[in-house]
Amino acid sequence: MSLEVDIEKRMGDFRLDVAFSAGDETLGFLGASGCGKSLTLRCIAGIEKPDAGRIVVNGTTFFDKVAGRRAKIDLSPQQRKTALLFQNYMLFPNMTVRQNVMAGMDRRADAEANARIVESHLRRFGLSGLEDRYPAQLSGGQQQRVALARMLAAGPGILMLDEPFSALDAHLKSSLEQNLIGLFSEFEGTILYVSHDIDEAYRFCDRIAVVDGGHIDEIGPKDRVVHHPSSLAAVKLSGCKNTTPARRMGAHEVLLPEWGVSLAVSEPVASDVRWLGVRAFSLRRAKHPGANVFRMRADRVSDSRFERTVMLSFLDACGPDVEKDASEEDVTMKFLKNHVQWRVDKLSASCLPLPEEGDELLIEFPSDAVYLVSR
Repeated sequence: MSLEVDIEKRMGDFRLDVAFSAGDETLGFLGASGCGKSLTLRCIAGIEKPDAGRIVVNGTTFFDKVAGRRAKIDLSPQQRKTALLFQNYMLFPNMTVRQNVMAGMDRRADAEANARIVESHLRRFGLSGLEDRYPAQLSGGQQQRVALARMLAAGPGILMLDEPFSALDAHLKSSLEQNLIGLFSEFEGTILYVSHDIDEAYRFCDRIAVVDGGHIDEIGPKDRVVHHPSSLAAVKLSGCKNTTPARRMGAHEVLLPEWGVSLAVSEPVASDVRWLGVRAFSLRRAKHPGANVFRMRADRVSDSRFERTVMLSFLDACGPDVEKDASEEDVTMKFLKNHVQWRVDKLSASCLPLPEEGDELLIEFPSDAVYLVSR
């Protein structure tokens, strides 16, 4: 099984320009809303037409066009035999569950064989007993299972899922994820999975492509992209909450102008380094002054069930304060730029009390727990 994509498409001021290949694997597309993830899938499925490029699935050319010329090949969505699961599932409201599952199947095939396939997928996704209901009579989770059954019943050469859990609550999402993990392990072919949630992409995907501004910023095994990102976009999408401009000061030292401090790092610093990132849970409380230990103040505290998020400022920072006449928006942005987010796990916190607003603390930035990137 194989997929080769190299396409360009303009939509107003937005330009999509992506090139990648995939085999018998699950490839995740991770990026912010509007970066081109969904548009890429729609081009592969034939719902959108690229301005130029080539799309080849399992040796069959779906699309081939030179810029400025008519397409040499442009198969219809029906001819491409792909399966694309949208965020809202796109079930036919006037069809029953059984009819929806059958909708993408080859009607020229043996009717009894088709019926057996439909029944197997109804059982697989726990839809037995719901065959004669209409989509409006189903819960969100049941609708998703119908959409998944319809995808597989059509016998597609490639599966594509566009943020399939975005409309579901956390409890339902957790249970349905197990269905999807089982499905992915059994499907023999290429699966493309669009998400903006790094944890979700990490659970489902073998490799991750970081999409930013219409192009793939980096692509690789999920462990490398998450734990060793090579671009600012990947650092942010990997879940790192603290990023700031950085300048090289020495072989193992960087200056962080917006934070007003310099930091020692374990890895050699590239001459063209531009950004530093550090995860909110990597910070730790220190008992004594030392390397990468700073006097900090808790300026804002908020709680979730299991974590306390603390916004920290550097008490000994070298840099300008927030201008008194700045607009409210400017003050907010300045606050975020000058503060570091620290997440404290309530369940594993030491015997020390949880930090409170106004507390002055010694906080260590471990030298081996930072990311340095040049783009």
